[in-house]
Amino acid sequence: MGTTLNAVRGMNDVLPDDAALWERFEDAARAVFAQYGYRNMRVPIVEATPLFVRGIGDTTDIVEKEMYTFEDKLNGESLTLRPEATAGIVRAAIEHSLTYERPQRVWTGGPMFRHERPQKGRYRQFHQLNVEALGFAGPDVDAEQIVMLARLWRGLGLADGTRLTINSIGDPDERSAHRADLVAYFESRSGLLDDDAKRRLHTNPLRILDSKNPDMQDLIRGAPKLVERLGTASREHFEGLQRRLVDNGIPYAIDARLVRGLDYYNRTVFEWVTDRLGAQGAVAGGGRYDGLFEQLGGKPTAACGFAIGIERIILLLQEAGATGKFAPLAYVVHDGDAAGRLAWRAGELLRDAGCNIVVNAGGGSFKSQMKKADASGARYALLIGADEAAAEAVSVKPLREPGEQKIVPIADLRMALAT
Repeated sequence: MGTTLNAVRGMNDVLPDDAALWERFEDAARAVFAQYGYRNMRVPIVEATPLFVRGIGDTTDIVEKEMYTFEDKLNGESLTLRPEATAGIVRAAIEHSLTYERPQRVWTGGPMFRHERPQKGRYRQFHQLNVEALGFAGPDVDAEQIVMLARLWRGLGLADGTRLTINSIGDPDERSAHRADLVAYFESRSGLLDDDAKRRLHTNPLRILDSKNPDMQDLIRGAPKLVERLGTASREHFEGLQRRLVDNGIPYAIDARLVRGLDYYNRTVFEWVTDRLGAQGAVAGGGRYDGLFEQLGGKPTAACGFAIGIERIILLLQEAGATGKFAPLAYVVHDGDAAGRLAWRAGELLRDAGCNIVVNAGGGSFKSQMKKADASGARYALLIGADEAAAEAVSVKPLREPGEQKIVPIADLRMALAT
């Protein structure tokens, strides 16, 4: 016997009972996205490595330490498993002139990959839903995406467990001036910096503000705040976002330390966070990235988007006691050739009517099949033996509620199960 093989650490199987809760969340998200006019698009999980280096930023932790990069044996090209989806969506929009005729609201979903230490809610293969509005310049679409997420949380019963934080990181010239202020501030206090902050000081000082080191917090609180030094256009954009959130009854807090981890953001950044998942508190986040199209070789195009971490949402739903367990309407128990043929007919008739039906497969006694019927969570067991087969009828037995077992002609079966 060969050695048992297990999944790669940090890349997890989602088994059927768990997958039902994933489907519940994904169905709810798709429905809400459609209400706001967002359409699905799908992009590859493998892209040319320069896409992420140029798009995300070569001094980010993702590019420096976390990407799964390999050489294509066919032509020697450097390829990378996508660590996030926005760069790929923008690449596709440029390649296919997606915004040539009109702006686009799109979403995608699937696995992302980052080589980091696995922990609860943070894995090497993880899953996201990414939502992007391409070609919209004003704060109205920023607010639209936040309001849309608030609607999703309400629909999932998670509104009380999440809160919104927002910030503005301005435009590139404002951020450049702020960067110089940050470098000067931290250099004057270099003895208080940890090794990570020292490494980032001259490459990406904004990321120092996102440090979780408790010994750095007092120092970070005293750092210059970009949101207090915005230019006129950035300030008006941020104020416009806040007015729309107030108009829609969306509570929020301004967090001057919120910068997000990717270089392509400008102006609006936001996160939905929770205290229920420990240190990994962000369940969704995003913002505006007006320069990314041009950065990747396209024409200047305003854009805004966000990502939802699906594993973290599933943890929240489980913590709230939500279930998504699949249960068919009926489980069909049968014995004998004629009964088996009628069982198939009954199953297909009910499926034609839109019902979820499981027909027993693999044989077994009535007793063993009834155990399977009960374990399936079905509302009814449909019993077919020789007598029922001869009469073109089915014995209907309630499994989850009081009621007498009764014999129903197959032609009346759907009506009998509707009561």
